Amino acid sequence: MTGPSFQPWLDLWDLVPDGQAFTTEYTGSWLLPVRRSGRAAMLKLATVPEEIAGAALMEWWNGQGAAQVLARQDEALLLERAEGPRSLAKMSRGDEDDVATGIICDAVAVLHAPRSTPPPASLIPLDVWFAALGPGASRHGGVLVKAHETAQALLATPREVVPLHGDVHHANILDFGPRGWLAIDPKGVLGERGFDYANPFCNPDTATALIPGRLDRYLDLVSARAGMEPRRLLMWILAYSGLSAAWILDDGDPADFDSSIAEMVAAKLDA
Repeated sequence: MTGPSFQPWLDLWDLVPDGQAFTTEYTGSWLLPVRRSGRAAMLKLATVPEEIAGAALMEWWNGQGAAQVLARQDEALLLERAEGPRSLAKMSRGDEDDVATGIICDAVAVLHAPRSTPPPASLIPLDVWFAALGPGASRHGGVLVKAHETAQALLATPREVVPLHGDVHHANILDFGPRGWLAIDPKGVLGERGFDYANPFCNPDTATALIPGRLDRYLDLVSARAGMEPRRLLMWILAYSGLSAAWILDDGDPADFDSSIAEMVAAKLDA
């Protein structure tokens, strides 16, 4: 796959390539490791609107809870690069799942903390973000119907509305060494803070997320750490997993895993 030309940005910001360009699944962006005056950085070129909105949010966070933005213009974003050796995904797959959970919750809390300046106007309202779930529920039925009903109830009664990362999971909170655990790759969404705590329940992978008893343990940990009602958090997990399943099904792929999470949560809500 041929990516965009990084050269104009290398010239503009006096950057030296420090690795091969790559793209990651679902991000809609190309990335190139670089150095500027010897400092490790990452040059990111967005190709979809939500990634550009995410870049504006990264700049607004100003390095608090997220990677520091070193430069931004149009579709290009230059960030400090994570070089720490630790991985939340590896921790969760090993014997430190609960530790990883706490790190994610702490990172999200910093992102949601009030700032002294208003957030970017480009943030996408959460009801717009959920636009695919209603049609998806009509087409595919099953647990997506319950997920859509739950999402509508949540969106109609928002609590603690904040700028949201929109894609919090184990691979988007990285080890920045002395700077700690910081977020990357936000989507730039605006809505109830509970939404950002839902995606980690579906991560870091299917095998880990579906371990018997993990949902209940994770629910206790996250609701306590985030200061959320467990039932409200369950509702957000159902809404999120349903939306994810709708996106996957609309792409023509099977959404067995996301549907499984949704069904587990729906059953718990109905119990």
